[in-house]
Amino acid sequence: MNRIIKNLPPYIARMAPYMPGKPIADIARQFGLQEQQIVKLASNENPLGISPKAQEAMKKAALDLGRYPDPNGYVLKTAIAQRFAVPAPWVTLGNGSNDILEMVAHAFLAPQTNAVFSRYSFAVYDLATQAVGADAKVVADYQMGHDLPAMLAAIDKNTRVVFIANPNNPTGTFLSGAEIEAFLAKVPSHVVVVLDEAYNEYLSPEHQYDAMQMVRRYSNLLVSRSFSKAYGLAGLRVGFALAQEEITDILNRIRQPFNVNTLAQAAAAAALFDHDFLRQTYEMNQAGLQQLQDGLRALQLAFVPSYGNFLLVKFGPQSAAVNQALLASGVIVRPVDNYGLSEYLRISVGTFEENARLLQVLPDVLQKTSLTIDQGV
Repeated sequence: MNRIIKNLPPYIARMAPYMPGKPIADIARQFGLQEQQIVKLASNENPLGISPKAQEAMKKAALDLGRYPDPNGYVLKTAIAQRFAVPAPWVTLGNGSNDILEMVAHAFLAPQTNAVFSRYSFAVYDLATQAVGADAKVVADYQMGHDLPAMLAAIDKNTRVVFIANPNNPTGTFLSGAEIEAFLAKVPSHVVVVLDEAYNEYLSPEHQYDAMQMVRRYSNLLVSRSFSKAYGLAGLRVGFALAQEEITDILNRIRQPFNVNTLAQAAAAAALFDHDFLRQTYEMNQAGLQQLQDGLRALQLAFVPSYGNFLLVKFGPQSAAVNQALLASGVIVRPVDNYGLSEYLRISVGTFEENARLLQVLPDVLQKTSLTIDQGV
């Protein structure tokens, strides 16, 4: 065994790397396809691309790339504080929301402590916990989502962090604001609750709740948001957290200098107030979800009802074969074996044409893979 590997801390040696969605260029090379022939429905990206206001802001910011970014992100923090009506010192910027999650783990977790999160929730919770040598207390799901009473019961004297994704990735399930509020009221004040709202902008108006009011009431709550989904800035890697100053002060002690680049700061500040783009994104997603759901039902395929911009679809024991056949047809979706969901594939909502392409090739793929339909999720 290589000496470097032999001397690794055991909790690092046990880790498996994060598995992202396959890039279009890789599939083009692997299957001899043209990139323009390929549809990517694997990474929950915004099919509309980038906000026009964000594009203009980046063009202006590009003139100053010879200098380091603003290390404190003044303009972006001010914009976020204005948008969510919180004090600017309550804002922490991240190189994507993943950076926020890892900062929380490094700040509050250590060996002999633990983090509580749900089975079938975002893979980074487990990875961030493992990376600092802490223990993961994984709570059984309730109907593919979070079982908050069971998560509350799992908290013990060594618990320092609870991760909650709402809507949840990869299952798409949702918790109401009332459920979250009731949970927060019972969590010990020394436990940091991370409410990961990366898909919040896809919620319909009747499902929206005021997480900022919760941040004001609970000093142990951190709300994490992303610009990679609805705002269309996945390639720039920018996210943020909202929490009271006790938490943000700690996060800023370990935050990497210049962790959000100049273009990302400018684009995010502009995208935040591009309400027309966000409305178009929401409307396209609602129509796309309906289009996919109708098509999947026609094929007698079961899926988890989703509040995000993706669907978790059950293909049974043949899911790996279905995935390979889809790739060969130029359609990229997301296997979720690493979540313990080997019989499912996660399918992102694309444009009308991209969704139609998936639904067009699926019948032939199902026939080729001799899929036995199991209508139960």
